[in-house]
Amino acid sequence: MKQKFINTWKFIIEQRFFGVCTYLGEKLGLQDSRIRLYFIYLSFITFGSPVLIYLFIAFWMEIRSKLPRRRRSVWDL
Repeated sequence: MKQKFINTWKFIIEQRFFGVCTYLGEKLGLQDSRIRLYFIYLSFITFGSPVLIYLFIAFWMEIRSKLPRRRRSVWDL
């Protein structure tokens, strides 16, 4: 029962909070749980300033998903 609650809570957090830690974990090759933990520690140490960075990354990820991807290669010229 407890594990199901934890998995449900983790899924809700990842879906609701833009998946920024998961995205950074994939790009940096780190576990997303460690990134979340470091983010929490850093937020307490710096009085919440990483929240602004987090929101900026979430905003940027949302904008990038809406932009059309046009990859140009040498053969397209």
